[in-house]
Amino acid sequence: MKEVTATAATAEEAVRLALAQLGAPRERVDIVVLDEGKRGWFGLFGGRPAVVKAVLKVDPIEEAVRFLERVMAQMGVEGASIEVVRRGKQATLHVHGGPVGLLIGKHGQTLNALQFLAQLVANRYADEYVSIVVDVENYRERREKALIELANKLAAQVVKTGKEIRLEPLPAHERKIIHAALARHKRVSTYSVGVDPHRSIVVAPAMETKAPMKEAPL
Repeated sequence: MKEVTATAATAEEAVRLALAQLGAPRERVDIVVLDEGKRGWFGLFGGRPAVVKAVLKVDPIEEAVRFLERVMAQMGVEGASIEVVRRGKQATLHVHGGPVGLLIGKHGQTLNALQFLAQLVANRYADEYVSIVVDVENYRERREKALIELANKLAAQVVKTGKEIRLEPLPAHERKIIHAALARHKRVSTYSVGVDPHRSIVVAPAMETKAPMKEAPL
């Protein structure tokens, strides 16, 4: 936690000085006025300066980035950098460079684990819920396209054979991609079975399936 103590003729001036020393905007800093100060007679005698303490607030997203950097170092990842894209209370941590396969893992399992842990770290420091997405070389975009293609192929196969198909277990956000891809399909329907982390999607003929099961929000 970074903090400074600043002294000036008035509390307002001391605050401005403290913010300049921290190099941070007012909303990123907690201010404690230690002494309001006192004007001297005719501005010359018997006065004392104002004193404030400024403490830089912890940034949850920066903490998530530092955590991710430490974990990658422990994994032996070299040559990787993290680009942060913020959108309100959501941030995407784009990892560029390094051993892509090691960071992603089979079907994104390692990447999903890193994202889950970064999310926990960020919200340990957040006053309000912060959503963290971790991506490696745009893997998630490519994965989404692959899942949509898979969903359409399976739907065609179900229509052709009249038999339902159960996919391998997928994380909740990937199941939602498949549900959404086939939501308007007139001849098939999707629903989920099992319990996380072994929950799967079933693509079935529309007239034979049960009512679709809604996914719990992420």
